[in-house]
Amino acid sequence: MVVPAFFVKQRITLMVNRYEILAADPDGTEGQLLALAEQKRMKLKEEVVFYSDATKSRAVFSFKARQRLDVRAEHDVYDEHGVALGMFRKQFGASLLRSTWDLSVPGLEAVGRERRPVIAVLRRVWDLIPYLGDVWVPFVFHFDFVDTATGATVLVSERQKAVRDRYSVTVPDPRVDFRVAACMAVALDALQSR
Repeated sequence: MVVPAFFVKQRITLMVNRYEILAADPDGTEGQLLALAEQKRMKLKEEVVFYSDATKSRAVFSFKARQRLDVRAEHDVYDEHGVALGMFRKQFGASLLRSTWDLSVPGLEAVGRERRPVIAVLRRVWDLIPYLGDVWVPFVFHFDFVDTATGATVLVSERQKAVRDRYSVTVPDPRVDFRVAACMAVALDALQSR
């Protein structure tokens, strides 16, 4: 399942983080809803389920952590029938200064890093300032994922300047299934601060 470009928009509610995955039309505007994701807060084992539409009558894919409350947890991506499509994990040590993720799908191993190291450090300093760290972060961050074998870009997630979290995602490599790309894009927002 290949979708070369899409958008991720976060909607915050009381007990659930909700994400809309929208197609990118050829002119770069938001298109149709591709999936709706929900992350329930306060779960010991992280899981995000993606639904086909707002009625949430059909779960179409998901990702789930293998471990409980672990900053190095590995997350598996599943299709609607529970078949594994790929996995991702945060590189804890490398992420102390610049967030780094591993992404794996059949035939491809990739590493994603924050594009700008200076912004990565500024975000961490911002989080350490009392009271200020709880306020919206003014720094936009972008992630570039590259094939570890060739160095070619396989996935890009760019945060847009907006009060609510909004991302533009491009997937130039057709080996990256849309469902894995959507899970990784949501995880970059939902799990980034861990």
